[in-house]
Amino acid sequence: MSLTSSAWIFMNILLLLPLVSPVSAASHAIPINGTCHDTCGTITIKFPFGTGFGCGHPDFARYIKCSSGTLQFSTGTGIYTISSIDYPSSTIFVTDPLMSTCSSMQNSGSFSLDRASPFTITEDDIFVLLGCSTTSPVFDLDEELCDTGSGSRICRGLYSCKGVTGIGLPQNAPISTCCVYDSPSGLGSGYALDLPKLQCSSYTSISGFGDDAGDPMQWKFGISLQYNDSYSTDKCKDCEASGGLCGFAGLDQSFACICRNGVNSSNNCLGRGFAWSGTVGLKTQMKMVLGGFWFLWMLLLL
Repeated sequence: MSLTSSAWIFMNILLLLPLVSPVSAASHAIPINGTCHDTCGTITIKFPFGTGFGCGHPDFARYIKCSSGTLQFSTGTGIYTISSIDYPSSTIFVTDPLMSTCSSMQNSGSFSLDRASPFTITEDDIFVLLGCSTTSPVFDLDEELCDTGSGSRICRGLYSCKGVTGIGLPQNAPISTCCVYDSPSGLGSGYALDLPKLQCSSYTSISGFGDDAGDPMQWKFGISLQYNDSYSTDKCKDCEASGGLCGFAGLDQSFACICRNGVNSSNNCLGRGFAWSGTVGLKTQMKMVLGGFWFLWMLLLL
């Protein structure tokens, strides 16, 4: 073989080298079979939620994930456990381990929702600030941040709990340091409950009063968040009908139907819309590239 021919073949080998890089990148950017599940612990997972990267809708992937069988919700102020999801009402219920309840009160952190978050606090949630300083801005009469009507009953109920000693108050303390908080900025995305700024030691959120509104031990403590449910598409419904899970793939986060047989599809799991996104596709691509290298190397040896 002439030197010119060898040089020509070597140049073609170099041209094939970039093909290896996209395959390697795709293996990280595209969900592989087994990483997406339809349950997390005892909670059923449906679109737009997912259990990990590449699962569900990308707008929710940064906020929801499954970790060691526990479904978690993340914001700028912390990671919270999701105890249940009500799909008909598009609502998730989260609990803050530092939030006070009737049985246990403690100094709390703050709570906020990111401005870009697809979640909003429901109107059913009642936020209560506890152990507030008398100079707290929530008691500014010009701002009217505290509910002085039914809020007084809620404050008396909480201060009757034995757990109130955890924030340094005696049981049945005067409710002058308690505020049923009505945020003037609304309860949508970007909502922030900044306890240091409000000069309060703890907070709680009541999402329901149970069977006995007069017994704070029966109240349901936690934060219910409503999510935007307008993400479902016909393509996703077609994917789910074929036994797949809706997800996303690639740097452009394009739709992917994640199938149980290890192959991801751009449409569904019935053989239509096959894409180079599953483990089978990646292995096939790699074999084609390596096969090309072997063939050209043999030519060089001739």
